[in-house]
Amino acid sequence: MQNLLPEPPATLLPADDKAAAALAVAERDDTDEAFADVAAHFPAYSAAWATLASRSLAEGQFVMAYAYARTGYHRGLDQLRRSGWKGHGPVPWAHEPNRGFLRSLHALSRAADEIGESDEAARCAQFLRDCDPAAGDALSGV
Repeated sequence: MQNLLPEPPATLLPADDKAAAALAVAERDDTDEAFADVAAHFPAYSAAWATLASRSLAEGQFVMAYAYARTGYHRGLDQLRRSGWKGHGPVPWAHEPNRGFLRSLHALSRAADEIGESDEAARCAQFLRDCDPAAGDALSGV
């Protein structure tokens, strides 16, 4: 069966140059405190939360990773909705400002799996692929 309804347009989040610059400084410092400072000063910036989640996953701090990832995911959903997203449709990986949300979603899937939330892990993994299969491939190393 062919879907005759057009797919909604891609949602492109706006750039946040100040937050991105602060994150770049934190990357040079490479400390949890530096990344936490970015999240505290730019709480709507999903890339900071995604970075904190990834670092926590790497350190085996799965509950903390889950909390960071969930925060980045929800802040990203808020931004997507403000940008016209209606709960479905492409969120392209190729658009750099979308990557914080997509990275948070990926980290949420991984953290949920680590704490035994397999249904949530699977839903998040599928949601990531629904947003953009390229995101799933890039973040899973495919």
